[in-house]
Amino acid sequence: MSDRDERREARRKRRIRNQIVSYLVLCIMLAAAAAGAYFGITAAQSAITAKRNAKEEMLQAALEESRAQETAEAESAVAELLELGETQQETETEEYTPQAALDEMVEECINAMTLEQKVAGLFFVTPEQLTGVQKATAAGDGTKEALQKYPVGGLIYFKQNIVSEDQIKEMLANTVSYSTFPIFLGVDEEGGSVARVADALNLENVGDMADLGSAGDAQAVYDAYTKIGEYLSSYGFNVNFAPVADVLTNEENPVIKDRAFGSDASLVSQMVTSAFKGLEDHGVSSCLKHFPGHGDTDSDSHETAAQTDRTKEQMQEVEFVPFTAAITEDVDMIMVGHICAPELTGGEKVPASISESIITDILRKELGYEGIVITDAMNMRAITEYYETDVAAIMALKAGADMVLMPEDFVAAYEGVLKAVQDGTISEERVNDSLKRIYRVKYADKIENSGI
Repeated sequence: MSDRDERREARRKRRIRNQIVSYLVLCIMLAAAAAGAYFGITAAQSAITAKRNAKEEMLQAALEESRAQETAEAESAVAELLELGETQQETETEEYTPQAALDEMVEECINAMTLEQKVAGLFFVTPEQLTGVQKATAAGDGTKEALQKYPVGGLIYFKQNIVSEDQIKEMLANTVSYSTFPIFLGVDEEGGSVARVADALNLENVGDMADLGSAGDAQAVYDAYTKIGEYLSSYGFNVNFAPVADVLTNEENPVIKDRAFGSDASLVSQMVTSAFKGLEDHGVSSCLKHFPGHGDTDSDSHETAAQTDRTKEQMQEVEFVPFTAAITEDVDMIMVGHICAPELTGGEKVPASISESIITDILRKELGYEGIVITDAMNMRAITEYYETDVAAIMALKAGADMVLMPEDFVAAYEGVLKAVQDGTISEERVNDSLKRIYRVKYADKIENSGI
């Protein structure tokens, strides 16, 4: 082989070797690139996976936190609702007391009344005054029609109205059935000289209160008035104008005498409290009389003006004591007498029954009495000799009385009061206040019997 051929062969081999080297380098580079790509992709995938896992974990944690928060909020909301419900239930339970139920019943009754019915409800009259008959011994169509026209708050009966047990039961039962609203059916049944029912029906008389008081036995007084309460309620009466709460400080007193328990204020207080509890334990409301105290007077207000000159301090220590004791025990009704007491009225000689100073300032505000205030009979001369029947009724209501007892002319008194309310002399709100006190007593037994 020539040198030229050898060189050509050497170049060919070198070229082949270089190509092989290039191929090898290329393969190595490709392998490296592939390996890099693989590891890069793997790393990327790992990073992505890790990131995705972290994100998922964050989302899961957030979700769990959210759920926990929602659960806590829900539980808190439920707890608040339960607590609110319990509070409302407790509030409703607290509010729906017997007193609340009674007030609601009273409000509904008064709101359903016309003004004419409201005014009529302030009067306590005889069946004769209501119907116009000379002597009432039965309740029929005349009573029914009269009660529809004048739905009075109460009727008071005397011996002339009572013929027999069956007769008086039927008369009172019919009267109740004819009355649009609950009605008081009252009588004077003190015992002793004032016992309308016992005298008419020849029942055993419990005797004079002076005798019971002198014995100083409060239980004996309770028993006596329990007996009275038993027979009154059995006939249908629900109000007794008794006991007398006057302290007899004037032995020459012409009207109180043996009707009082005595001259010691403390003893009279005990006897009076026992007496009215005996009545009320049998569903008969008691009416104490005669505020501010008739025991010192030397005149009979049935016949003429009566006056006491005792000072307020003296009366606070004596006359007021039995009334204060009864007020503490929630007596249903107090009668204000036709007694002038200038020391209580700033020198003004006006009967207590029409005196704002005595009824509102002393009995209501100073002694704290919230029950029914009723006047003594307004057909007594201590009133009729000085005041027209309608004027006296208006004055009594403006002074703070809730009920007007037996005006001389019922229709005239009723029409006078109605006009006074219509022209604003007496506000309807003032009338409503009296009716609330009246109907709290009338409806009290319904609440007691309901079990509320």
